[in-house]
Amino acid sequence: MLLTLDSEHPQPHQVARVVDCLKNGGIIAYPTDTTYGIGCSIFNKKGIERIYLMKGRERRKPFSFICSSLSEVAHYARVDNNAFKIMKRFLPGPYTFVLEATRDVPDLLLTRQKTAGIRIPDNRICLDVVLALGNPIITTSANLSGEDPVGDPLIIEETFGHQLDYIIDGGLLTTDVSSVVALTGTTPEVLRAGVGDVSWCV
Repeated sequence: MLLTLDSEHPQPHQVARVVDCLKNGGIIAYPTDTTYGIGCSIFNKKGIERIYLMKGRERRKPFSFICSSLSEVAHYARVDNNAFKIMKRFLPGPYTFVLEATRDVPDLLLTRQKTAGIRIPDNRICLDVVLALGNPIITTSANLSGEDPVGDPLIIEETFGHQLDYIIDGGLLTTDVSSVVALTGTTPEVLRAGVGDVSWCV
């Protein structure tokens, strides 16, 4: 079901509908500051399994997840002073930061090194949803695995249709991806150069 939300001031009653859906095991497509994502609550194991199947994604590739704030990030990742300064400088923004995970992160979302990818996109809609939900949602581009990201909610509807409970229409977006930077070592390591500037990672 397509659900239109105001990108600057998301309607609280519409956000509440989405949150209720997520609390009841739902899967949604939603806008970020790059392209559209697909997600569910990080504690919805069945939902995560469904998204793997929908996308045709390899199980060895764990999903990243969206937090609503840096204080929420601290519940799910070990953040030293250097990592905090970097994230405070660049978030909200088009970055995924890889950090050592805490025990609060479900095993399905962990790499073999017990790390997790975390985003705080500069998009009011998805941040309001995560804040109202009270815990992160997973994030993966709204496309079949191996295909280009999708910035048009109507194409997402054609591709996934009834497999999604809600498609939040935040307008046409780019097909860009976030930059992925690991903050687990002594210096930042670029794992993927996307729309976020990574020239500072030297």
